[in-house]
Amino acid sequence: MTVAGEKNDELGRLLEALCSLETTEEARALLADLCTPREVEDLSQRLEVARMLAAGASYADVSRTTGASSTTVSRVSKCLNGEKGGYRMVLSRLGE
Repeated sequence: MTVAGEKNDELGRLLEALCSLETTEEARALLADLCTPREVEDLSQRLEVARMLAAGASYADVSRTTGASSTTVSRVSKCLNGEKGGYRMVLSRLGE
């Protein structure tokens, strides 16, 4: 059993690790170690869904093009338009 503080420490270490990455090769290596190939595919798909939605594509077009379920498209849209702004920030930095 873990204490809540331990989980926060684990998350903090993960966030620090992500922030320490300097190249796409480093990011690819960490993702390969942290995630299964399917998890990496799912994360990549969600970012593409966000990119397409931000560009004005319809839910149907996004789902058809990416293969994402309507539930995934809807969830990404909610996050894209939500208060945290992670997708918007990253898309802006990528020049999307």
